[in-house]
Amino acid sequence: MEVKIGIQQAPRELVVEVDLDADGVEKAVAEALASDGLVSFTDTKGRRVLVPSQRIAFVEVGTGAAGQVGFRS
Repeated sequence: MEVKIGIQQAPRELVVEVDLDADGVEKAVAEALASDGLVSFTDTKGRRVLVPSQRIAFVEVGTGAAGQVGFRS
């Protein structure tokens, strides 16, 4: 599952590929926002991503566009 996190005062989004489903991502973000702590994800390569919840502008959860090659009409 692809997760895009917009961070305040940052020109680009943070894109992380995680093994969680959409409900798991939403739960992790909601808990971090409620506790005013860190949002923590481990990506598919085992790297850990931590984002302070106070700095989150938006979170976009999607499946990504893996495997698309060529032109689309």
